Amino acid sequence: MWRFLSITAAVALAAAVASAAPLTGKPGALMSSKAITPGSWNVVFDDGSSRRICLADIEPLIQLAHAGPSCGRFVIQDERDRATVHYTCPGNGWGRTSIVIETPRLVRISSQGIAARTPFAFDAEARRVGECQGSRPRQPN
Repeated sequence: MWRFLSITAAVALAAAVASAAPLTGKPGALMSSKAITPGSWNVVFDDGSSRRICLADIEPLIQLAHAGPSCGRFVIQDERDRATVHYTCPGNGWGRTSIVIETPRLVRISSQGIAARTPFAFDAEARRVGECQGSRPRQPN
């Protein structure tokens, strides 16, 4: 009987998660997407490296380890000030990223997964540093 109940509970949980967080590849699907100030952002990773990105919204920050490729997304959490997304990039790995929007000019990022057959995990802080110079804000993949 317990085995039947645990299988039933697992199926019910999977159905609830699937219905609450649909798989989406649509840009701008996140509620938190527009919660930042567009412009030039400096992303500082926990290893001390950094990257400057011109952003219109937070969507490109979700796939920092998989910039460019078309990836399918499964939205786990989507609130005005935070999002967690699991994404899969066919032939190039996967990732799970959590973003917390502290202010419209400060974002904290935590991501892990597999890129080019190699595991990765990092924490980063992104801060708006000004207007974009010579390029338009980067749109979602």
